[in-house]
Parts: sequence; structure tokens; C-alpha cells
Amino acid sequence: MKRLLSLPPNLVNCFHEITGYSRDEWFCTSDPVGCKLGSGGGSTWLLEACYREHGDGMTFDEWLAADRRLLLHAGGQSRRLPAYAPSGKVLTPIPVFRWERGQRLSQDLLSLQVPLYEQIMSQTPANMHTMIVSGDVYIRATQPLQPIPEADVVCYGLWLGPEIAKDHGVFVSKSDTPSVLKCMMQKPSVKTLGELLKDHFYLTDIGVWLLSDRAVRLLMARSRQGDGLKNYDLYSEFGCSLGTEPSIVDEELNSLSVAVLPLPGGEFYHFGTSHEILSSTLAIQNLVNDQREIMHHSLKPHPAMFVQNAVTRTAITEANQNLWIENSYVGEGWTLAHENIITGVPENDWHVELKPGWCVDIVPVGETEYVVRPYGYGDKFRGSLLDVATEFIGRPFTEWAAERGISIDDIEGNADLQSARIFPVCRNVAEAGLALRWMLGEPGLDEGRKVWNECTRKLSADDISAEANLQRLVAQRRAYRSQNWAALAKNYEHSVFYQTDLDDAAREFAQFGIQEPAPIADTAPLLTRIHDSMFRSELARLRGEECQTAEDKAFTLLRNGLTVQALTEKQQPRMSVYGDQIVWARSPVRIDIAGGWTDTPPYCLMEGGSVVNLAIELNGQPPLQTYVRPCREPRIVLRSIDLGAVEEVYTYEQLADMRHVGSPFSIPKAALALAGFLPEYSLETYPTLESRLRAFGCGLEITLLSAIPAGSGLGTSSMLASTVLGALNDFCGLAWDKNEIGRRTLVLEQLLTTGGGWQDQFGGILQGVKLLQTARGFDQSPTVRWLPSDLFTRPEYKPCHLLYYTGITRTAKSILAEIVRRMFLNQSDELRLLREMKRHSFDMYEAIQRADFTQMGRLVRKTWSQNRALDSGSDPSDVRRMTDLIDDLALGYKLAGAGGGGYLYIVAKDPDAAARIKQVFNDNRPNANARFVDMSLSDKGLQVSRS
Repeated sequence: MKRLLSLPPNLVNCFHEITGYSRDEWFCTSDPVGCKLGSGGGSTWLLEACYREHGDGMTFDEWLAADRRLLLHAGGQSRRLPAYAPSGKVLTPIPVFRWERGQRLSQDLLSLQVPLYEQIMSQTPANMHTMIVSGDVYIRATQPLQPIPEADVVCYGLWLGPEIAKDHGVFVSKSDTPSVLKCMMQKPSVKTLGELLKDHFYLTDIGVWLLSDRAVRLLMARSRQGDGLKNYDLYSEFGCSLGTEPSIVDEELNSLSVAVLPLPGGEFYHFGTSHEILSSTLAIQNLVNDQREIMHHSLKPHPAMFVQNAVTRTAITEANQNLWIENSYVGEGWTLAHENIITGVPENDWHVELKPGWCVDIVPVGETEYVVRPYGYGDKFRGSLLDVATEFIGRPFTEWAAERGISIDDIEGNADLQSARIFPVCRNVAEAGLALRWMLGEPGLDEGRKVWNECTRKLSADDISAEANLQRLVAQRRAYRSQNWAALAKNYEHSVFYQTDLDDAAREFAQFGIQEPAPIADTAPLLTRIHDSMFRSELARLRGEECQTAEDKAFTLLRNGLTVQALTEKQQPRMSVYGDQIVWARSPVRIDIAGGWTDTPPYCLMEGGSVVNLAIELNGQPPLQTYVRPCREPRIVLRSIDLGAVEEVYTYEQLADMRHVGSPFSIPKAALALAGFLPEYSLETYPTLESRLRAFGCGLEITLLSAIPAGSGLGTSSMLASTVLGALNDFCGLAWDKNEIGRRTLVLEQLLTTGGGWQDQFGGILQGVKLLQTARGFDQSPTVRWLPSDLFTRPEYKPCHLLYYTGITRTAKSILAEIVRRMFLNQSDELRLLREMKRHSFDMYEAIQRADFTQMGRLVRKTWSQNRALDSGSDPSDVRRMTDLIDDLALGYKLAGAGGGGYLYIVAKDPDAAARIKQVFNDNRPNANARFVDMSLSDKGLQVSRS
């Protein structure tokens, strides 16, 4: 998807340099100088400018249909938000949310906005390629998005009260057809809105519009005047021409089909004024007040105070509410009040006293100069200087000028405050301080008056935006942030440090040469210590230093956290069968169809996991089997039927050797340890394994059968471990239920250092189709929501579920390691995707509950796209060549488990399509071992019986 931005002209010149965004993915331009095009004309200009640069010989219609595009308008003057007018409101830095994980200290409004827009665009119908949004809002959707209907225009809105809706556009629909637009109104009165509610609904426009290619062409046509463009508004003109009863008659526009959708769990935060950057930021921070959900508890004296990318030496007290300090040095000589916004201030030794409502913005221009701009908290930079209503620094401009002996007639551009050249360009920091203090009204400061009078240039607000040296501005911000990182790490108990994107943090530590933080206390929370170790590993790696020790420590800490409870619950195994009995355990395997990876530590420990999977048998049989029988000699005999291997164990040392590379018996050895056959896991201690077995009552002979090729992706190793544990549980009278067997399987995998989540074992231990969910924390015992099996067992659906062994080997551990590493680091893109996968599991749950076979199959396809996004290596080219052959015959497909090879699960569109898929694959086998395997839903899960 291409992102097209309309920005202030000065920002266009350096946008890619200061943001680091790719030119291939991000295109930016500005409206023609001195030409007001409106949101409709501006969209046309933006599209045409991008086409001219990236059309690649296509016609415009071909180019329009070739890709999806996000158009974001952020090119205004920002009169009501002077602090971020030079760099554009869209790059306004936003503090890390106190309740969120994986955010970046460098985040801005743009980086927070785009993920939701991308998510919406990924679900649009095939005829829609264009989304138009506003650049000064942050919109959140706290619930899964609903399907987007096919229409020419789709508009999102929020259910807001009339006191808010009266100041915005609203979408009106009849109460019996709430998703069909009747008309759009601009800023209707409260009375009008009240009358509408008799038989209508209305949604408040949040500026998120999806347009079909046809709608885009009509919008562009209406924006033209002769050979050029005119001022045409998307909302008041184009929007009011839409609907079944539009207020503007335009036959072509009236014929467009329009759907309106409420944004599920939608929240809307505006960042258009000085007041709003504080009020909106505070509202977001206060979205969560449950202390268990807040990852750091700030010590600041008032919640409406935000200091970021800044060095602050002066005292801040509860009296300084509504305070915003960003990209600034506020030294000991500063005195603050309330309603103060301070931005861009270079390092200084100034003595500045700010009164309530006074704000300061210092902007670098040229190579070394600074322009000084004080202003008032509520200043709108509108109106003639001669107009006594025009306020500057919170008072009439004429009054301010008169006190300083300034003749308004002598001010260039004095027709309007935005264009008045009153802000001095100072040669250095010292001059800037003097000029600022004089402009703020410090009495007797003749030096400041002299600086102001003698400045060779004075700029207007418009000039500042046009001439600001944004590279210097951003460099200063980064320099301050580099100092903040060290302070945040040192004060980690009360800062956001370990909840940030630590991958990003490590890069900045390495880039800025920041010293590695001092070691944290061993009494710190376990997850904090895990994050800390992996952060240090990543920092060492970036610096070319030894990093494996710290990485190993992170995994060891994780392993200890997951195993400590089970290992303290020591076992007392006793022979509970007759001397001639055999315990026989058999298990199905699982296919995860939504939410896989969210069950993997440490993600599930931080945010809880949610997976939909099904237990299946292959060729009519449970493919994993374990037999345990007594033997007279005090020894343990381990056999593998499928591997043709045998090992006899006589000593504790042999039994403890469970991590031996290439051993076929690591799983049963670890299972025997957890069952109490090693001293550290047993309630009773015996000097030798022989004496342990004599007290037990017999030796053991354990036989394994895995009728599945290695690297299947079906959770084989986890389910084999559960099968062995289930058999030993019965043989030794341990009284574990299925939940405990699943929990101990997770422990077993940690003992073997193979890692992995919990869904593999619970997916097979528990029968049928189910949604498995866990809460955050180290106790990962999933709750189960059983789902109906109709979509998998009814005659019209059963033949549509195909399982094909690709014959391609894969190793889950190699895929697992890097993904888990990014989890340790709170990597923002990965956490965002995992959260989407978690929400996706609920969509799958709902589709199966509704017995919607088509939607279920399509969601399987989405699951696979999510897996590929998490790790592109999970989709090998050999498999992609196979799926390309049957793509039009399948609703969805995915490689089982982590991907990379093994079994391919396919949901055919219908039984005829399934038959054709079989024919295609049989005619195009990728290798000699590739084959279809019959799969059926298991209605029993893990079974254990005796002879």
C-alpha cells in the first residue's frame, strides 16, 4: 500500500530524511503555493502528483486500480497549534502511553495513526483502492472491525452526542436502514439532531473515507475548472452530494452507493490546537486506570504534565498543570506556571519567568540562527493586528505592541497576525534569550529591546514554517532524547523504559553512543529482568560485542518462571497397575486455524493468548501412541517403533541426559523426571535409580509410536510429550487431570529448551474444535470455549477439508527463536501483529458459531497471511508454487503450525473444488513423499486405557 501525504512545503523537502521512511512507500507533496484547493481538490492534486512520478507508463485508470493508497491531509498552517506548525501537526511527538507496551520514545501522531488505516485498507473490497483521512486526529478501534460492504463510498463515524456532533459533519440514515446513507449534514444544530432521532440515526464524521475507483474519478472531475483545479471540499460539497436524499443535486454523484459504518469501539482524539495536545494526550493516558494494567506508576505531581525529548532542571510542582515541554532545555533559571507549552528551546542559561498561558517556541533557521516566537495558550493567529480582539500572548495585540513602543504601521504583513513579521531572527542562543525575555515583558530589559530592534530579519508565523531548518530541529530533539534514554533506564521502576520497544531503544543506544545501563536488581519483577537481559543482548549485538550470554540469560529466566511452580510440586510415583498390565495412551494432533503464536511465551505472559484449533486424527487413527508396561528388572527401557531405536537407562545420570543432541528419547526422559523419577522432582530421595525403581515396585518399559513424519507442523513433539505424560500419570497414580498434563507439557518443553507455546498440547489433549484463552501471567492454564463441529463433520463440508503432506521438512525451533526474541524486545510491529492475530481468533470463533463455512475458510486464508507477515521464511517458494496452482479453488489454506513445510491444510470452496485440488496436486507432486492424508475431527482427544 502506498501512503500519499499532503504536507507543508518546507516539510516536503526533507520528510524522508528526517523520518527515515522509504520513498518507495511514502510519497509527499504540498498544494500549489498560494492556491487553496480544499480537501477534495487537494486529494486530486495529491493523486495526480503521485501518478506523474510513479505512473510507470500506465494510464491513470490502470495506475489507480493497481494498488491501494492512503491519502493523508496534513498541509495546513496549524494556526491554533503554533508549536508544531513548522514540522507539521502530523509529526507531533506523542508520549508513550502508560498502559501500552511496544511503543517508541520517538513516536509521533503519524506513526500512531497509520496502523489502523492499514488494517482497514487490508479488508476493503476489490473495487476500493483509496482511503482519505485527516492528519491531525488519532483514532482508535478497540473492537474487531466489521466486514466492509461493497459500495462506491464507505464512511466511518462514531456514535457521539449532539453537543459534539453539532461542530462536525454527520451521516444521517433511516433507522430501518442504518448502514445506508440518506444524506450528510455539516454542523447541524442540537435541535436538528434531536428531531432526527425520531426516525433516523446519525454518526459523527471522523474523516475516514473509502472510495471506489469510480468515486475517485468523479471526485477528481468535480475538482477541475478548465485546465486547472479549483477549491472543492470533500465533506461539504462532495459529501453533501451523496446519499439517497442528498442536499446537493448532482446526478452522477447522487448515483454513487454509500455505506456508513460505526467504528467498533471507536475513540477520536483531536490534536489541532494547543489545548488539544494536552487534553487528548491526558484522555489517552487515562483510558486505563486499573492499576494492574498500568506498567509504570509515574511520580509526576499532576497528570496533565508531559515532558519528552527534553532536559528539565527547574522544579515542577502540582501548580504547573497543563504543562507541555518537548524538544527543549528548561534550566534552573526558568519559572513555570500553568498552561505553558515550551518547544524547540536550545540549551541555555536563561532566566525566564512564564506566567499562566504563556508559551514559547524557538525554531532554528539557516545554519546557526534561531527565531523566537512567544505566544498565548489560546492564541489562534487570526485577525487583523488592528483588531482589538486579536490576541497575542493572551492579550490584545495592540496593547502588547504599545507597551513595547512598537508601531503597528511599521510591521510588515500587518494585515493578519499569521503574516505579521514580528518574530526576530537571532544570531545565537544568548540573543534569543534576551529577545524572548523582552517580548514576554520583562521590565527594564534594554538589551532585549536592542536585539529585537537590530535584528536584520523578522519573520511571520507563515515565514517560520517556510524557513525552519527542520534537520536542525530534529537533530536537537534526538540529542535530548539520547539524554532521556539514560535517565529512563536508571529510573526504570517509575519510567516507561522496559515497556517501550526495546529493539528501537537498543538501536538508539547504539546510534547515540549511550552507555549501557547499570545492572538492575535481582528483586525486580521477573518479566522486567527478562526484558532487560534481551535488551542488553541486542545492544551488544549492534555494537559488535559478545551477546549470547545475555540472550541465554533471558531464556533461562523465562524457563525458570514457567517451571518454578511445577518443579516445587514434587511427585511421589507408585506403581498403580497389575504386573501384567499395559497402559496405552493415544492422542490426536492439532491444526491451529486462528491465533497461533499468541500462545507463545513471553507474549502470552504479557498479554494472554487466544487460539482456535481442532484436534484431528489421521487416516482414522490417533497418530501418537505410548505404551508403558512393567518389567522385572530395575531399569527403564525406552523404545521407538517409528525410529527403530532402543535405549536402556540404569542411572540417574543417564536419565538426566535429556538434552543430548540427536537423542530420540529426550521427551520420555523429561517426562520421567517430571513424574518424580529424578531426585530433584521427587518427594522421596533414593541414592540410585535402581533403588528408586525397587521402591516404585518395578522397572518400566516405554514404547513410543509417532505415525507422522518429522517436521509436520501438527504439534507432534508437544502432543507426543502429552501422550507420554498421560501414560505415566496413569501408570504411576499421579492423579493429573488433562489441564495439568498440558501444563506439565509446557514445563517439559522448557526443560528441553525447545520452547514453544501451549496450544499444541491443549489442541490435541482436548477434543474437537475450541477457542483456547489464557490471561497474562506465568500461570498459562487455558480456559476452553467449545465450538460446534458442523463445519467439519456435516456431509456437505467434510470433504472440503484437505490435508496434504508437502514432503518439505521444516524446523519449528529456528522459526520460533527469532520471533520469540522480538517478543522479548517488545518489538512494536510484531506486538501489533500478534494483537491483530489475537483479535482474529475471535472473528474465527464467531464464524464457526454462526456456521458460516465461507467466512471460516476466508479467515483461514487471513491466518496464513498473518503468519507470513510474522515471518516471511515460513512460506517457502516450493509451497507457494503449489498453492498458486489451486488458489482459485480454495477459500483458504495454511501450513500447519509455524509454517516452513510439513502439512498444508486446505479449505476447498466445495466438494467439487476439493476433487479438483486433489487431481491438480496428484498431477504435480513436488517430491516423492508428497501425498494427501485423510483427516477427521477427534471427538475424544487424549485417551488412556489399560489392558
